[in-house]
Amino acid sequence: DVEAEFARTLGVDRVIWFERGLVRDYEDFGTRGHVDIVACFADENTILYHDQRNPEHPDFEVSQQVRSVLDQTEFRVIPVPAPETIRDEHGFTDYSYINHYICNGAVILCAFDDPGDAVAKSVLEQAYPGRAIVLVDAREIFARGGGIHCITQQQPAAGS
Repeated sequence: DVEAEFARTLGVDRVIWFERGLVRDYEDFGTRGHVDIVACFADENTILYHDQRNPEHPDFEVSQQVRSVLDQTEFRVIPVPAPETIRDEHGFTDYSYINHYICNGAVILCAFDDPGDAVAKSVLEQAYPGRAIVLVDAREIFARGGGIHCITQQQPAAGS
């Protein structure tokens, strides 16, 4: 039913479904599995995805499932390694470089004071040629659910 509605209202002829989102995203301050920390389009032919490479992190399996789904598509698929930090004071992190914001001439990229920040910046420089990649510490934003992309979304006008 959802796919039929997407076809009717958006004109899409294919929907990619992921089994779940990142583990911590289902906790109190999470967004309950939003795709914007799991995968995104860099352009019409390229999908970036959150690649948790540490098998100790519960999102390792999620990343494997996402990659398996994406490998069955016709898209160019680029893994974006997750930060090396896997825990904070609340447990396993859901830190993700996928939740970034594309604006005129730049990409605002979540940073986590992590060695992976430089790796992600390099990957995104290749995915978004010609744009400056600007790192912004997003740890406090992630602690309350969401990331850079989430806080840049539309707000209703007063009185609407």
